[in-house]
Amino acid sequence: MVRVILVGPMGVGKTTIGKILADELHLPFFDSDKEIESRAGADIPWIFDVEGERGFRERESRILDELTSLNESIVLATGGGIVLSPDNRKRLISRGRVVYLTASLKHLLQRTSRDKKRPLLQTDNPAKVLEAVLEIRDPLYREIAEVIVSTENKNPKHVAKEIIHLLDI
Repeated sequence: MVRVILVGPMGVGKTTIGKILADELHLPFFDSDKEIESRAGADIPWIFDVEGERGFRERESRILDELTSLNESIVLATGGGIVLSPDNRKRLISRGRVVYLTASLKHLLQRTSRDKKRPLLQTDNPAKVLEAVLEIRDPLYREIAEVIVSTENKNPKHVAKEIIHLLDI
């Protein structure tokens, strides 16, 4: 059984690459953010507005625990902040093969510039916010990653094949 778990900042391509990877490996694909929205019956910005970031993070932890407890091989794309919880980091390390997807700040800003569904970037200075987020999260992603793969200026299909090669699956 293999659980490939994609971590990394918002806009790096976890969902896009995860779907391709799942297709290549003939495995079910899950996106933790989509699972949260589906079960809550609301989108993430609404959850942030009503429950705050803490409420969202609690939902995120429950979904991670559930999806990584399934007795099957899966590909899982996680939300960018999933690594903030020490318990989540332990789960990620012990229950899957963690791939940290990276890209430059400039690249991430280009990918997220028109996306209104990212609560943390709904600010006057998204570059400053994203830079601060990366400063905190990058060491956490690195701590749990089995492999690190840049998505910058790469075709998502090539990134998926690179992951398969690096994980030897």
